[in-house]
Amino acid sequence: MQRREFITLVGSAAAAWPLVARAQQPAMLVIGFLHGQSPGGFADMLAAFREGLKQLGFVEGQNVAIEYRSANDQYDRLPELAADLVRRRVAVIVSLGSTPAALAANAATATIPIVFSTAADPVQIGLVASFNRPGGNVTGISSMNVELSGKLLQLLHELVPGATRFAALNNPTNPVIQILIAEAQAAARTLGLQLLFLNASTESDFEPAFATLVQHPQLGRAVLQQD
Repeated sequence: MQRREFITLVGSAAAAWPLVARAQQPAMLVIGFLHGQSPGGFADMLAAFREGLKQLGFVEGQNVAIEYRSANDQYDRLPELAADLVRRRVAVIVSLGSTPAALAANAATATIPIVFSTAADPVQIGLVASFNRPGGNVTGISSMNVELSGKLLQLLHELVPGATRFAALNNPTNPVIQILIAEAQAAARTLGLQLLFLNASTESDFEPAFATLVQHPQLGRAVLQQD
């Protein structure tokens, strides 16, 4: 995601914060930051987020505090992490680049503003009512990467034109994985390709997943990863 998009997103968050929260004195404004991955996986995104806050006049530790919650790729932990932020009474919950986290936040509260960025269609997955009128307490942006799953498979096919079978590495705990799989399957049927779906939700799952690939030497050497 580009830096300008982050700043725009942060501006949306600031506009969504309740006036009473912005007027808190002497209490410091508290932002909840919720993500599904381990902290190292979104370090660049977090740095851009802090920079966007700074450009809006919010400096962490001075006039704003950030409560960080990350699930370390264990998506089943997200509902409790989101509930914890709600109990903390944060002014806004921010979920950047993590669709599962955005869904967990949306399920946890109907009153605290939620700002998200997601690769999925936010209307299709139920985050917002529509693009032009999101409604409720949720707003954000979508890169629509999920809808590009078929295009990614097409590009892989062009890179390895002689291959007719490809592998798709999936995280089965991702709540939008079935949408990703459906997009990839539709593209595979159009291109006359076969897909082998492998699951990996933790680091320990990768070795057996790639061991399975070795057992299928006829597969294209490229792997379509679907987080």
